[in-house]
Amino acid sequence: MRYKICLALALARVAFNGARAFAAQDATVAIDNFAFTPATLTVKAGTKVVFVNHDDIPHNVVGEKLKFRSRALDTDESFAFVFDKPGDFVYFCGLHPQMKGEIRVTP
Repeated sequence: MRYKICLALALARVAFNGARAFAAQDATVAIDNFAFTPATLTVKAGTKVVFVNHDDIPHNVVGEKLKFRSRALDTDESFAFVFDKPGDFVYFCGLHPQMKGEIRVTP
């Protein structure tokens, strides 16, 4: 009987940790060819979004409504931001303002 209880507790712990790891996954936005890809990304609140510059020239990431700003990112450099509140957040490249994207955060 004790063995069954220990096994059940161990399985519950694995299931809980697996669910927590799944919920904490990061999302990625690529910066390539003077565009953010995907242009619109939908994530759950608490998701860390990583912006990675694949262009040969520097870019940065600037939030409009939600105030965040990366430094200039050279090729293959990245910037991460945790979107912890629901809403729609437009951002752009401060060096090339025609480059725009949006993060939609759900509860």
